[in-house]
Amino acid sequence: MANAFYPSALAKFLSGGLDLTSLTIKAALVDTGTYTYSSAHDFYDDVSAGVIGTPVTLASKTVTAGVFDAADATFTGVSGATVEAVVIYNDTGTPGTSDLICYIDTGTGFPLTPDGGNVDLTFDSGANKIFKIG
Repeated sequence: MANAFYPSALAKFLSGGLDLTSLTIKAALVDTGTYTYSSAHDFYDDVSAGVIGTPVTLASKTVTAGVFDAADATFTGVSGATVEAVVIYNDTGTPGTSDLICYIDTGTGFPLTPDGGNVDLTFDSGANKIFKIG
């Protein structure tokens, strides 16, 4: 699998339903042995069974010229299955209404085996940052 947007999120971007800078956007570490990306998935409850550790709220979010970026994130005390991907989503507080935004599995350091310590997620510092639309 390669990095991908969830089609439901793209539709909400086009209709103004997802404002990445004002919403609670989180990153979740994912075990692909438990979760497989599907373009039919739309909410966090579709992926939650494959999440390893506790999702982290992204800080210092920016959107510039179709590029989304945020500060690097640290997941604390992560243990469990091997992590092969990250899912970015909008946390509404309810898994069945928390929009999935994108699936990223090509980052440096994947796969990683959690050992109970912290996991630092460093986003790309290149032109595309976390992701670029367009």
